[in-house]
Amino acid sequence: MPRALPPRRRPVVLVAASALVLALGGCTAAPMPTPTPTPTETLAPSGDGVLRIGTLFPTTGATAFLGAAQVAGVNAAIRDINAAGGVLGQPVEVVNRDSGDATTETAEASLAALVEKGVDVIIGPSSSVLAERLLPKAIEAGIPLISPAATYPGVGEGADGFFARTIPAYPHQGVVLGELLPEKGAHEVALVVGADEVSASITEPLEASLADHDAELTATATVKNASGVAAAVTKVTKAKPDAVVLATPDNGDVTKALITALAQAGYGGAKLWLTSQNLADYSQALPAGTLTGANGILEGIQPDAAFIAKLKAEDPGLGEVRYAAEAYDATVIAALAAILAGDDGGRSLARQLVGATREGIRCTSFGECADVLSTEPDIAYEGIVGPLRLDEAGDPTLATYTLFAYTAENKYATSGAFSG
Repeated sequence: MPRALPPRRRPVVLVAASALVLALGGCTAAPMPTPTPTPTETLAPSGDGVLRIGTLFPTTGATAFLGAAQVAGVNAAIRDINAAGGVLGQPVEVVNRDSGDATTETAEASLAALVEKGVDVIIGPSSSVLAERLLPKAIEAGIPLISPAATYPGVGEGADGFFARTIPAYPHQGVVLGELLPEKGAHEVALVVGADEVSASITEPLEASLADHDAELTATATVKNASGVAAAVTKVTKAKPDAVVLATPDNGDVTKALITALAQAGYGGAKLWLTSQNLADYSQALPAGTLTGANGILEGIQPDAAFIAKLKAEDPGLGEVRYAAEAYDATVIAALAAILAGDDGGRSLARQLVGATREGIRCTSFGECADVLSTEPDIAYEGIVGPLRLDEAGDPTLATYTLFAYTAENKYATSGAFSG
C-alpha cells in the first residue's frame, strides 16, 4: 500500500525589494529585515479511516435518463480504487441517493440522509440549480460536492474548496471557440446571445480568446425574445463575419427563429456554431436541410468502447453514457485527495481536491497516482476526461469538448474533439 502523506502546505514565497543608495562620501547599506513567515492553519484529521462517498444523481424526475450513467461511473471508479488497495488502507464505501430534479426538494432530503450516513464527500448533483441550492448546506456539514455535470458559471466561488467539478463551466466554451475558430479559418466572428446570465457569460472569454489568437469578435447581438431576432441578424450581416456563434439558453422558438433567419442571410452551414445549451435534434422542429453542415460543441468526451464496457459491467442495461466519465474522474479525485490529506474527513478533502489535479507528476489512473504518492508529494491526475487543472473555485481550466456537424435531417453527429 502507498504510505499516507501529511497534508501539503503551500510554500511561502517572500519577495523583498532593496535599493542601493549611492552617496558622494559612501555609506553602509542598512541591514535587511528578517521576514516573518505567514502562518498556515493546521487542520486536524476528522475522518474515521474509511472514505465514504455519497452520490446525488437523478433517478426520478425530468433528468432521470442521465442518472444511471453517473451512478455506473462512480461504482466503476470505486471498483478500480478498491482493486488497487483502497484508500488509506481501507476499501472505499459508497451510498447512492436520488437528487430528483430542481422542481422538487428530493435533493435536500437526500443530502440530509447522506449526512446521517456519515459520507465524507458527495459526487453530484448533476444540476447547476441543485448545486447552488445544496452547497451552503454541504459546507455547513463539512462535506465537499464534486459535480460531473453542473455547468453554470460561478457555482464554486467563495466555497473554500467545498465545490469542484469535472466538467467545464459554460463560459469556458468561449475560451475553446476562440482558439478553434481561427484554426478553422474564421478570424472575424459574430456572437448572438440570449439575455440570460448564463448565455451572456460566454462573451468575455470568447472575445479575449479570439484576440489571443489574432482574431476578433466583430459583433455581439443580444436577443431577449422573438421580436429581437431580425435586429440581431441585421447586426450580424452588417459585420460580415466568417462565423457566427449562437449562444442561446435552449432549443426553443427564439433559437429556431434565429437559426432560420441566419441561414436565410447566408450564415448557416459551416459558418454557424451552436453551443451546449442549444445543441439539439431539430429534425422535427425545422425544415429538412436548414442546419446542413452547421457545427455544434458540447462539454465532455465520447467514451471509448473499453470504458463503456467497464460501465456495463456495473449496469448491463445501461444506454445513455453521458457524464459517466466525469463521474468516474470525480470519484478518483476524491480518493486521491484523501491520500494527499492523509485523512478521509470532508474538511481535509476540501483542501486537496484542487491539488490532486494541478501540479506534480502526471498520472492517469488511481493506482498509478497512488504509487506516485508513495514516494512523491504532488500529482496531476489526468483521467478519462483528460487534464483538468482545477482553479481555486474548483473549475477546470483545461477541458475536452466533443464537436458535431449537422446532417440534412437536422440531426447532429460527432465530427471530432477539441481540448483547450
